[in-house]
Amino acid sequence: MAPTRPRTGGVPDAVVRRGPRWDVSQKLAVGIVYVAGIFLSTLDMTIVNIALPSIGRAFDVPSTSVDIVSVSYLVSLAVFVPCSGWLGDRFGGKRTLLTAIGVFTLASALCGTATSLSQLIAFRILQGAGGGMLASVGMAMLLRAFRPEERVRASAILTMANGLAPTLGPVLGGLLVSQVSWRAIFYVNVPFGVLAVLFGVLCLRNEPARPAERLDLTGFLLAASGFGLLMFGVSEGPERGWGSAPVLTGLLCGAALLTGLVLVSVRKRTPMMDFRLLRVRLFAAGTTAMTVQSATFLGTLFLITLYLQDVRGMTPLAAGLATFPQSLGVAVGSQLASRVLYRTLRPRRQLMLGAAGTSAAVTLMALLLDATTPLWLVVTLLVLMGLAVGQVFLGTQSASFATVSDDSSGRAATLFNVGRRIGGAFGVAIVTTVLVSASGTTGADTGGYRAAFLTAAALNLLGLYAASRVNDEDASPTIPKKTP
Repeated sequence: MAPTRPRTGGVPDAVVRRGPRWDVSQKLAVGIVYVAGIFLSTLDMTIVNIALPSIGRAFDVPSTSVDIVSVSYLVSLAVFVPCSGWLGDRFGGKRTLLTAIGVFTLASALCGTATSLSQLIAFRILQGAGGGMLASVGMAMLLRAFRPEERVRASAILTMANGLAPTLGPVLGGLLVSQVSWRAIFYVNVPFGVLAVLFGVLCLRNEPARPAERLDLTGFLLAASGFGLLMFGVSEGPERGWGSAPVLTGLLCGAALLTGLVLVSVRKRTPMMDFRLLRVRLFAAGTTAMTVQSATFLGTLFLITLYLQDVRGMTPLAAGLATFPQSLGVAVGSQLASRVLYRTLRPRRQLMLGAAGTSAAVTLMALLLDATTPLWLVVTLLVLMGLAVGQVFLGTQSASFATVSDDSSGRAATLFNVGRRIGGAFGVAIVTTVLVSASGTTGADTGGYRAAFLTAAALNLLGLYAASRVNDEDASPTIPKKTP
């Protein structure tokens, strides 16, 4: 039986000025603040990696220890994403979103002032807390601000941010580390974060707090510890070995805690993580497709960066510049989808086209890339992949919430963002493990890269299957009407 159509309506394009607020379209205001926040938090997942050797030298610690700077941020993101939907409902979207961006900005400034590795790790955890909180509450505000048939427009902008940030990170990080200092990769967030908060204070409407039950403390503790341990195990598995005690403990304990979370949550009326939303076929299909696509996208981006450095001998900055055109492909693909393909092909076929195109592009990388492949061909394949990825990012963000009610949008956004974050971490871990196992060494072995690319392409077929489960009738409220 098809789910009941949700109550929708969006908010007025303009609001009456109250106090110091400006009379600004709420669609524009929510879009600017949320996209700025999600761009900065996503950028920080990749910009720091290129600075790790410099950070290790600055604090006189070995390279094997400094990767905790990245892992601590990913674990913190995983811990705080689950509670973000509840916080938004309990305290109001504007207050929660601006607080999250403020915490992220303050933590970025503190990271730049760190005088020891332990301080930097603590500030990175705080930074991840802000980044984790803003993801779901901002998406819920975006869903409420745009009517279903308008969400394709909003998704096009959000897709460009999600596609641009991961590829811009190595480029911007390389420039700042080489020309300024490793501390600059954190300071660069501060002015943009401050501007986003000021703009939000002046322009965002005060969303009233929605009725919310008391904090599901059991669910929060299970989710925070389970996702945190799972993210630690996945992030450290390729480096320490999947059979090492810390990694195995993290994975097994994380899986056990998350199993307990599901069992507890489905018995509660208003759980923090409402897994019952996955019974909604369209939402489940869209969330699965986004999770798999995030794994393939970030895993392949990680692989291609290593390939350019290990096999072709490029510097980190040159490799980052070579991969940057992929983000242009994502931007063009999302615009093409929002203006033409989503409406003409309908969501199911448009998503299947994107998923199939992604697997095809990654398969071509496996077959064609070696030490002598012309750079223009590498860039062309990256752009083609970006065009396909843009289809899936836009399609899932536009269609997935069509049959989710406004009252459930915060909890649905939480599940969606948890899948996206965990999927990206799993993607990098899986391709790294295949690369090391197939190469038998960390050296420049094209056979290992071929196996890893093929694994990513095969993994993405799960996303193709999920896309095939999308029902166009359920997603019809999100399809823009053709203008005469």
